[in-house]
Amino acid sequence: MTDLQKITPAAKALPDAQTVTEVTHWTDRLFSFRCTRPRSLRFRSGEFVMIGLLGDNGKPLLRAYSIASPSWDEELEFYSIKVPDGPLTSKLQHIQPGDEIILRPKPVGTLVLDALLPGKRLWLFATGTGVAPFASLLRDPETYEKFEQVILMHTCRQKAELEYGRQLVESLPEDPLIGEFVGDKLLYYPTTTQEESARGGRITDNLTSGKVFADLGVPPLDPVADRGMVCGSLDFNTDMKAILEEAGLREGANSEPAEYVVEKAFVG
Repeated sequence: MTDLQKITPAAKALPDAQTVTEVTHWTDRLFSFRCTRPRSLRFRSGEFVMIGLLGDNGKPLLRAYSIASPSWDEELEFYSIKVPDGPLTSKLQHIQPGDEIILRPKPVGTLVLDALLPGKRLWLFATGTGVAPFASLLRDPETYEKFEQVILMHTCRQKAELEYGRQLVESLPEDPLIGEFVGDKLLYYPTTTQEESARGGRITDNLTSGKVFADLGVPPLDPVADRGMVCGSLDFNTDMKAILEEAGLREGANSEPAEYVVEKAFVG
């Protein structure tokens, strides 16, 4: 049992109540958890839903969370930051298996393959917990069917904060369900900004300097071949849009696919 305010018996009968099945604390600031999936929920890898808990006033306290699990998974996975005084995460970080959360099964979002035109390379640009929607896309066979190469650039302050993404990427080639789709198509470029590691520097700096292209042996961004997805802080998203536009890529949407998309609902 936790000190969370439980969902009331009346609310528990609603389809919005889901049971937590697993919780992993990666650092003192980051955790992930899995929960049951509503049988009626259909989503595209990369989309987000509203999840939360009951507030002190008995009303649902909900926030947008990208679904980190792929569309074929029987459960749902989420990856979250811990904010000590955050209205939701100050409580959510204490959940344990068996606890219940509220989930509104109405998935939306722009980080979906349908919003991109066909291309050769898919770049996934993430800072912090912005890697969550890409954790979904990296486990979706369609990602590797549509692109010859998939490149994940993930930047955090410290090495420990990269661990969720690192373990995911390293497990993919041997995954019995999608390993054959991944093959040697996936390239991983993790960097840190406040702790020395194998690679350092911000995503934006490594792109504008050309370092990432030299390190990975791939050509610079080209609107004919390259497609991009961006998920991070508001400032990061703004800077990335400028870099991608400068390279000739145009922002797309579900209604009008183009060369790159940005998740507007996520900030963190």
